[in-house]
Amino acid sequence: MNFLEANRILREYKGGPSIAFLLAMSGTPDPLTLYLRAAAAKRGCTADVNFLAFNTLQQAVVSAEPAAMPEIFVLLPWDLVTELDWRTGVTSGDELDEQALLNTAEAFIQRVINRRGQILFVPATSPPLWLEPARNQAFVAQLEVLVRSARGTFIADECFSLGSYLTSGAPFGGAALGTVAEAVIDLVRPPLMSSAKVLVTDLDETMWAGIIGDDGVAGIAHNAEGKGYPHFIYQTMLQRLRQAGVLLAAVSKNDADTALAPFKQGEMVLKEHDFVAILASWNAKSSQIKLLAEQLNLGLDAFVFVDDNPVELAEVARELPLVHCLRFPRSSQELPAMLDSLLQLFQRGRATAEDQERTQLYRRRLEGMAPSDVAGADLTQFLRDLEMKLVITDRSQGDRSRAVQLLNKTNQFNANGRRFSDEEVQAVIDAGGRLYAAALSDRTGNHGEILVALLDHDGVIRALVMSCRVFQRRVEFAVLSWLATSGRVVSGLEYSATDRNEPFQRFLKECLGEEPVEGLQRLEKTEIDLRFTEDRLLCQIREVLTH
Repeated sequence: MNFLEANRILREYKGGPSIAFLLAMSGTPDPLTLYLRAAAAKRGCTADVNFLAFNTLQQAVVSAEPAAMPEIFVLLPWDLVTELDWRTGVTSGDELDEQALLNTAEAFIQRVINRRGQILFVPATSPPLWLEPARNQAFVAQLEVLVRSARGTFIADECFSLGSYLTSGAPFGGAALGTVAEAVIDLVRPPLMSSAKVLVTDLDETMWAGIIGDDGVAGIAHNAEGKGYPHFIYQTMLQRLRQAGVLLAAVSKNDADTALAPFKQGEMVLKEHDFVAILASWNAKSSQIKLLAEQLNLGLDAFVFVDDNPVELAEVARELPLVHCLRFPRSSQELPAMLDSLLQLFQRGRATAEDQERTQLYRRRLEGMAPSDVAGADLTQFLRDLEMKLVITDRSQGDRSRAVQLLNKTNQFNANGRRFSDEEVQAVIDAGGRLYAAALSDRTGNHGEILVALLDHDGVIRALVMSCRVFQRRVEFAVLSWLATSGRVVSGLEYSATDRNEPFQRFLKECLGEEPVEGLQRLEKTEIDLRFTEDRLLCQIREVLTH
């Protein structure tokens, strides 16, 4: 949740029950105010937030009486051991007693517990106390054990901004304010508020590792081993929630038969009948969730959406601000925190017979429901904020193994489904053609080479493929615009419809302004340049070209 999104949520908020709480932290809390209000509004609440006076955390914990409202303590390592504070510089620990420091930290945490306060801990990197790296690491690990023993909630250390902390006393940078605010509101929501009722999950890279449309059933992983282990654990968690009465649904950018194939195989923990609906289409996920809410006769605040793709999460969050969005972890280390978030959202007591039968009851109600084709949210601003960088490399010479692999693996964004051997690629190049590969990185990470274009000597694009991992970022339009403005000949594209390349068909229809037909599609460079310049400008493009 960024600044613009927080403002939009508050503009659209219709009002709801007020939740009053005290936010206690040693840094400057003021930048969080807007984001706290927006995070509460997303959950249908009005935040009445109170703050401790700046730099009074230690004094308040030791001497002040607990507030007559929930207390959330946002703590950093130096709140437990003051010698770790960056603002005092690097302190020599040679004369310090490690156990005494740990005892002080434990006493501070115990005072927070005695106040019935909840802890949100940021394991920010702190300056060294000793010149032995292993000793510093072991000490910090012991601090984290103390916090975990107090049932503290952890958020990513990347949320801490040293620059902001040193200049203004605010420990969180602009990009992290939304993350911190949502974590705070998740802790403070009153138990009397109804918990979520429906979990909507993505499939590729969430229910399983891999892309079913490219890798096939044999190429995905969901068992209790290797790269499939986190997805196995996630499925067992969803199974437990379903048994407690939570309704499960799935939305996937995919063809229906392809998305259902792993369920038909019957080897996963979750089966097709565990879901009230599995909606697979190439339409906006927000429109599918909204349709589910209408068919189930439930408010959007009853829905939780889990996806691995930050762009999909942003689309749903912008279009449906009451839906709680969770990103599937990028690493196993983050999995426990995500599962804990699900527990907080789906608070349940002992399951009844009615709870266990709820899925089948609603499944019958939704039988035969078709996906919605309503347009989703405009993500232009979000894409700008992603700070995308494209490196376009001429692979006509040198190593092209990844590019050829992508040509022969990609099914969904594929101009014609044709496979090219390395020898066939070389023949096109020897005849005067070019092979271009585009690598993408953004604020969410480095995605590697994700797009390949093979052009012949006449400027006809013989192959154009892109990994579905980066759908919705409009990278394909940016590359096409680059080709049209790079001084190279681009005269047309060989197109053929396949049973899996609907995403490419949609792309080509937008390029042409009409339904594409089989065969050679003529491309007007000037028109492409005019129509997709904005997409090209969404990315910082760097060329690594050979001659």
